[in-house]
Amino acid sequence: MPVLLTFGDSNTHGTPPMADRLTYARFDTATRWPRVAQAALGPEWELVEEGLPGRTAQFDDPVMDGMMNGHPALRQALQSHGPIDVLTLMLGTNDVKTRFGAGPEVVMAGMAALLDLATGIELQTRHGGFKVLLICPPPVQEVGVLAVDFWGAAAKSRALPPLYAALAASRGVGFLDAGTVIETSTLDGVHFDAGAHGKLGRAVAGAIAAL
Repeated sequence: MPVLLTFGDSNTHGTPPMADRLTYARFDTATRWPRVAQAALGPEWELVEEGLPGRTAQFDDPVMDGMMNGHPALRQALQSHGPIDVLTLMLGTNDVKTRFGAGPEVVMAGMAALLDLATGIELQTRHGGFKVLLICPPPVQEVGVLAVDFWGAAAKSRALPPLYAALAASRGVGFLDAGTVIETSTLDGVHFDAGAHGKLGRAVAGAIAAL
């Protein structure tokens, strides 16, 4: 059975749009986009969900326990699970937070490091080879309870799609610009509502089928 590993942040975890900072919530298995993608791919597919709220492509976040760097986490995930057939990578939203001071090129560079890890001979050999789909998250909006964290981030996130597309082409992996399919919620400007999860899941399944 083919195995799909979805690696990302809160939007891969399934965090709904937030009205406050204290309530933990997660969409159910019928709603989260990785589960929607699995269902669209077919019953023979298995799924490993690796979404962590707050995860970045490259930064240790001192505000969130200092353990949000996706680079060691991806290595751990690829060493913990497998063999896998497809890996999706959707990160970068948290990298544009104000406290990191990272411009679009720096965010893209963090994704390059993740792709170099995933496509390197060590982990490809470990899994017998697997395909990679790079997903550029939709732009953030500076609204709601998370606006203070993402002050100045909207413009930076809007600059990411062409950089991600060029990066994917340079590494020979698949690419999907999620911003052409969905938008972030106007409630908090970062997370996806239930309908967006469904649309993204179906789009991801189509992109995987085309790999």
